[in-house]
Amino acid sequence: MKFKRIFLVVMDSVGIGAAKDAEQFGDSGTNTLLHALEKANMYLPNFEKMGLYNLLNDTDTPSIAKYTKAEEISNGKDTLTGHLEMMGVETKVPFRTFTETGFPEELIQELSARTGRGILGNCNASGTEIIERLGKEHMETGKMIVYTSADSVLQIAAHEEIIPLEELYRICEIARELTLKEEWKVGRIIARPFIGTPGHFERTSNRHDYALDPAEPTVLDALKEQHYDVISIGKISDIFNNCGITESIKTKDNLDGMEVILQTMQKDFTGLCFANLNDFDSKYGHRRNPLGYANALKELDDYIPKFIEALKEEDLLIFTADHGNDPTYVGTDHTREDVPVFIYFKGMQEPRRIPNLKTFASLGAIVADNFGVKLPRIGESFLEELN
Repeated sequence: MKFKRIFLVVMDSVGIGAAKDAEQFGDSGTNTLLHALEKANMYLPNFEKMGLYNLLNDTDTPSIAKYTKAEEISNGKDTLTGHLEMMGVETKVPFRTFTETGFPEELIQELSARTGRGILGNCNASGTEIIERLGKEHMETGKMIVYTSADSVLQIAAHEEIIPLEELYRICEIARELTLKEEWKVGRIIARPFIGTPGHFERTSNRHDYALDPAEPTVLDALKEQHYDVISIGKISDIFNNCGITESIKTKDNLDGMEVILQTMQKDFTGLCFANLNDFDSKYGHRRNPLGYANALKELDDYIPKFIEALKEEDLLIFTADHGNDPTYVGTDHTREDVPVFIYFKGMQEPRRIPNLKTFASLGAIVADNFGVKLPRIGESFLEELN
């Protein structure tokens, strides 16, 4: 069966158990979904129908969907690496990180000179923690807050009344240009605007990511070249630096993203709708908040009947994730996990578990196979498994 439209929804960081090589990443015993749900004593009835608890408990109760797990072959456990692999690009050499040392002084001085603003921070920190710690000084001095994490990122936080968004974005563009230098090359520059007063700061939805172009053409490029629609919802267009995207719709949070997905289902298009729901990761995973994480999962679970109702006969709906971020684990970093894959379309015969996907790229492969465009270099299509 071939589909006119595919809706691929990435539940950012919703892993489903430690990967085979998790020990190499210091992540043995992690399981984002299981631990968040256990900690909150939360039950997801609609994901149960999709096969979630069969994956968690290795059972075989009836489902309405086909379901499996996908394994990551790339060397990393971050957003960029996971999404790139999903669309056919394997990351063998991980992107540079500056977690232990902060950024080199030469880079900091050049960024300050090029932007005309001083710099605070230059350390590994939680985004909410560092604006609480340095936000007051930032407001008093006009210096921007620069920080990183365990990911390959250079993040710049600024109060919207001190450094207006237009200037913050220009600063990030300068940072992106500077960090194309090989020894400073990071995967993403992220603008992190916030508002409020000391003790009451709040990050806004005006975040903007500046990624590197993918190292090679992706399934998205192949779709666009053949004149299919490639609709980005959330931060997908940022992750791929707009490569292969025909329409981009930004979202404020998960609920906004889910509403935009529903609205997009009402459009007449042919191709891929690729969405990212980021709150799981940014609001709850990194902050090690399992109760918030579980509540966000329940919000999505409540929307599943709405998605199913809105689907047309020639539509395919896939839920998956890009990595883990176990909110009960030590530290604040992502966790190396397999990810769930739930596949649904109307009139599906024999809903059941299908064999594990050996790479996230099998998701890109099924999209390419469905639309008859060039298959990715890695990943095998499982389109025949849906018949």
